[in-house]
Amino acid sequence: MFSKLLIANRGEISCRIIKTAKRMGILTVALYSDIDKQALHVKMADEAVYAGPSPSKDSYLQAQKIINIALKVGADAIHPGYGFLSENATFANLCQQNDIVFVGPPVNAIQAMGSKSEAKKIMEHAKVPLVPGYHGEDQSAEGLKSHADKMGYPVLLKAAAGGGGKGMRQVWQASEFNDALAAAKREAMSSFSDDLMLVEKYLIEPRHVEIQVFCDNFGEGVYLFERDCSVQRRHQKIIEEAPAFGMTEELRAQMGEAALKAAKAIDYAGAGTVEFLLDSNGQFYFMEMNTRLQVEHPVTEMITGQDLVEWQLRVANNEPLPLPQQALSIHGHAFEARIYAEDPNNEFLPATGKLSLLHPPIESEHVRVDTGVIQGDDVSVFYDPMIAKLIVWDETRDKALARLTKALTEYHIDGVVTNIEFLYKLASSVPFKAEQIDTGFIEKHQDSLLLNEQQDVEPLLPVAALYLMLHNKQHLETNLNDQFSPWSQGNAWRANELHHQKLELMVGKDTFVVQVSQAYVGKHIVYDMKIGHQEYRCSGVLENDQLISTINGHRTISKVNAHQEGYSVFCSGKVIQFQALQADLGDTQDNAADLGFTAPMNGTVIAILVEPQQQVEKGQPLIVIEAMKMEHSLKAPSSGCVSEFYFKAGDLVDGGVELLAFQANQEA
Repeated sequence: MFSKLLIANRGEISCRIIKTAKRMGILTVALYSDIDKQALHVKMADEAVYAGPSPSKDSYLQAQKIINIALKVGADAIHPGYGFLSENATFANLCQQNDIVFVGPPVNAIQAMGSKSEAKKIMEHAKVPLVPGYHGEDQSAEGLKSHADKMGYPVLLKAAAGGGGKGMRQVWQASEFNDALAAAKREAMSSFSDDLMLVEKYLIEPRHVEIQVFCDNFGEGVYLFERDCSVQRRHQKIIEEAPAFGMTEELRAQMGEAALKAAKAIDYAGAGTVEFLLDSNGQFYFMEMNTRLQVEHPVTEMITGQDLVEWQLRVANNEPLPLPQQALSIHGHAFEARIYAEDPNNEFLPATGKLSLLHPPIESEHVRVDTGVIQGDDVSVFYDPMIAKLIVWDETRDKALARLTKALTEYHIDGVVTNIEFLYKLASSVPFKAEQIDTGFIEKHQDSLLLNEQQDVEPLLPVAALYLMLHNKQHLETNLNDQFSPWSQGNAWRANELHHQKLELMVGKDTFVVQVSQAYVGKHIVYDMKIGHQEYRCSGVLENDQLISTINGHRTISKVNAHQEGYSVFCSGKVIQFQALQADLGDTQDNAADLGFTAPMNGTVIAILVEPQQQVEKGQPLIVIEAMKMEHSLKAPSSGCVSEFYFKAGDLVDGGVELLAFQANQEA
């Protein structure tokens, strides 16, 4: 076995690989960029070496530099993880030339599957079922559109070198084709330096089912069953499960054998995933093959009891497969939910910021958390905004789903916007429970899944007010100076000898008045609160950031995080974020104005699509912003013209900054 393994990656996947390598007695070497100097994967590894500046193109994508580091530290193998260089044939070839084992498939296999168009030709020859499409050499807009017209809409534009939903666009009618093609090519060039496109017939309401395959260097191959990855946003998965629901043994065997046929057609070795589209009639079609470990591999590990990273290392060490097909079996059901720093209510745009509170659920045989961050870390603009993967297992789908929803209520994150509440609503929704799932699930149920900005916060108000009362009591008793506490401010809102107090809590744009009176029940203090017409008797104990409260006889445990913007209270799967105001502030002045064309997040201007003073129509894209390899275009709200752009292509912009001045046409 290898003596020293260099991991050419970062974050969660690096931590995951390090755990297995340590268990196997292999020394590990981590890479880090400027922003990752104190990252968790750096702390976990036996050694760590600086790879370059924070942008991945200057660090984690520097193939020759990584080879030089491996030679310098004496690593005899490199694990590329997923993303970055994991499917880069040039990097795999560099490893081979320098007598370093690449923990992945042979160079020829990566090359064969590296181009989606070439992969489809190989699969067609191997008689693996294919979706109708065009993957030829004519890349002119006219040529591609003519093939799309012949197939009939909707069609799917895909970057031949793509992955992760980048360089991909759905086109529902001919009039949208050229704009969609230009955007897909632009995104593909930015992400892969390659804008070769293919066109496929877009199947309506298909499921995304993938097969985990493993092959060794002796011609043997197995499939470790399937995963359903249909629940996606922006063509990127957010909830996966294994095994796939509604799967018959016959269909499982057919898809497994087709996946192995695909792998053997390219003399594959190592871990691979063959992705299929499965229609409602049980027909399946090859979509692509990922020549690496998948983000969602833990659900397969949970139902098979196998460590897929260990399998990778053993196959790369020229050992036979650990188990034959007949020794593999499915036990129970598993889900994986990807916890992202993103805003579901703003088109799932990535978010950045410091993880001021990071409190995952307790891990057990039923609950697993794979992460690469700790409390206090920053979610930066430079990398994917995934914070962690929450994986659960139980004997049946229903039981595993119950585990998932409970664990999501116990996952508390503050400092950045996350998708946790969205995931909870999704996993607990009736259609998801009833297995009414396809790749359009989120779009189909968007109205019921997106967070309600007018959510009922009143049940959590007494918990928030109780926290302030107990916090103030502790503050007075210990004379601590809490810079975030409203009690330390020199204003009219402070504790005194009076038994009656008035608190004002601001939640979003709403202000709630809480009348509080203090009383004693025996030797214990209780607080009687009145909020509107509701009355509450409250008592509790505050221990650090944990509040044990009893509200009208109902005992709950909450997590509280104090920060510069106010407070966040996590209770019973819900969160309330509020500010504590003075009681005598008076009327606040409404300075709200039209926000205009502001940047939705920190990012880079990648395209100015019109000229100043050029007449545009309503809905016409004007400017494109990119952050974390995702595009967001701002469109004209009406006919008119841009009188001035405040930035040019290539400029970095902060979230909320005004991007342009727009002048609407006067109505006749």
